[in-house]
Amino acid sequence: MPVIEKSTFVTPFGFANCHLQTIYPTLIRQVRNVRYRRERILTPDNDFLDVDLSETGSQKLVIISHGLEGNSHRSYVKGMVRCLNKHGCDALAWNFRGCSGEMNRKPQFYHSGATYDLDRVLQYALTLEKYESIFMVGFSMGGNITLKYIADYADTLPENLKAAVAFSVPCDLTGTAVQLSEVAGGLYLKRFLKMLKEKVRLKHALMPDKISIDGLDKITTFEGFDNAYTAPLHEFNDAFDYWKKASCKPVLSKIKIPALLINAKDDPFLTPDCFPYKEASESTFLTLEVPEKGGHVGFMQFGKDGCYWSEQRVVEYLQSF
Repeated sequence: MPVIEKSTFVTPFGFANCHLQTIYPTLIRQVRNVRYRRERILTPDNDFLDVDLSETGSQKLVIISHGLEGNSHRSYVKGMVRCLNKHGCDALAWNFRGCSGEMNRKPQFYHSGATYDLDRVLQYALTLEKYESIFMVGFSMGGNITLKYIADYADTLPENLKAAVAFSVPCDLTGTAVQLSEVAGGLYLKRFLKMLKEKVRLKHALMPDKISIDGLDKITTFEGFDNAYTAPLHEFNDAFDYWKKASCKPVLSKIKIPALLINAKDDPFLTPDCFPYKEASESTFLTLEVPEKGGHVGFMQFGKDGCYWSEQRVVEYLQSF
């Protein structure tokens, strides 16, 4: 599919800086008038996933996957939900394990390759038996999970799963892990690690025999955290084995439904290996769009309807189906 170099995204005056694009929507943006109905999905391993539905009576559903240490109430998720609702689509925003406000039951958390949980969410949506068309949207880690899911499950996807859109995706997790330790003085890395460490402490309080916090305070990198927790809890050999196996880039060629990947050139989280030009140009289904600006899960836009460019771009893309 084509690589779209000339994107329609234009930064608002004064917001061209990639860090401003990244931070402002997270810390400043307020998204109101989104109403959720929460449902709990049980998983085959005796755990649970909490999903939040925002319904308009539509026969179209969009399943939304958030990013690292996010949840269904983050502004980028609620902004997408609100815009989709305005254009006549139901939305289902699911929370990764331990991200819904209640700690999950298992020692395992979530990780970038946890496509089995997204499959469980899709299977739940199918049981509702009211959606003729289902789409997926993912942000950052959630975008990686989304693209990896439609690749890994390419031969068994239901016919009513029509397409997927992913934003700011760390297609190569190894590069992103290193990049975050260097960019902006490690500011983003420190924030993520602070939240992840707090989650480990909460988990330790619930199951001290299975989760240790020895050495937790000394961890200063994703490599350290993933070696200590993510890899052993999810049966990877080490951090590098996890990053290699969980990255979506190696499996993009397996995608068999239309998919749009949008990564900004100035995204401070991404390295050149996160821009799969070759994979997109050789694919029948994957389109890569590369705006000059946008930051990480930014793509800010100020207008009367309150929708950001990324949200309008999804509506535009889905309307083609």
